[in-house]
Amino acid sequence: MIPYVREIDIEYGRCDQVSPLIRRVTANNPGPFTFRGTGTYIVGRGEVAVIDPGPDDPAHLAAILAAVEGERITHIVITHHHSDHSPLAGPLKAATGATIYGCAVAAHDEDDGGVKMEAGHDLSFQPDVSLCAGGTLSGPGWTLETIPTPGHTSNHLCFALAEENACFSGDHIMGWSTTVITPPDGDMTDYLASLEAIRARKFEVLWPTHGPPIREVEAFIQAYADHRQERLDQITDALKTGPARIRDLVPRLYADVDARLHPAAARSMLAGMIHMVRNGTLKADGEPGPDSIYRLA
Repeated sequence: MIPYVREIDIEYGRCDQVSPLIRRVTANNPGPFTFRGTGTYIVGRGEVAVIDPGPDDPAHLAAILAAVEGERITHIVITHHHSDHSPLAGPLKAATGATIYGCAVAAHDEDDGGVKMEAGHDLSFQPDVSLCAGGTLSGPGWTLETIPTPGHTSNHLCFALAEENACFSGDHIMGWSTTVITPPDGDMTDYLASLEAIRARKFEVLWPTHGPPIREVEAFIQAYADHRQERLDQITDALKTGPARIRDLVPRLYADVDARLHPAAARSMLAGMIHMVRNGTLKADGEPGPDSIYRLA
């Protein structure tokens, strides 16, 4: 079982000092993809970085600016381009003159009209400075190291705060839920490698964009990894009875899940199938896709 952490004391628009170097302002955008809302982090004092400013919401912009009154925002830092993370970067830059840092996505998913699994894409996101290959940002008393963590999206980044051995984990690792991985932008192989990259750093605390911090980091990441492996093992076991398509397997493996959620489960299963074809566990007829026939290798 994943030891979820979901208890959090927030008031929308309020600025909370959550560690010596970190403040958090939560946007009023709760929902099935955002939990209680987007937690925007302010790092440092005097000259500060703002991580994931959130949705394009004038009230949230005003709350961020009020939280740093008398200070200067020098860096606007984006973990990835989903619409609950990056759209306010432009208005915040216009208000402060700060530079936007992040990783541009190569190509956006097409909206196929299917079940939504995420808050949507910020199609206009374009950083001023690219961190796709990593990089270090700093200000008075704070240092942020970029850790590329593709998987949830192709352009996802985490940021290590050296002074507190902490990591801003975006949607890569969240305390309240598992992370959605939907091809083609989401990639299970990349995700599992990125998970190990964060585990290897032995951070004392993770600060997800949604929900409370994760303080039992090693145990939580292990449970996250175990959950993914259990899902892959379920696919392997199901295919022992013979070849099948994803649409055949979903009703069997998700029998206890509302059938209205089965299309979302199918997209998540596809991520696992593609990963298992790559590592030689499965074979597919042609390129692995939603309608392919899969069998044990």
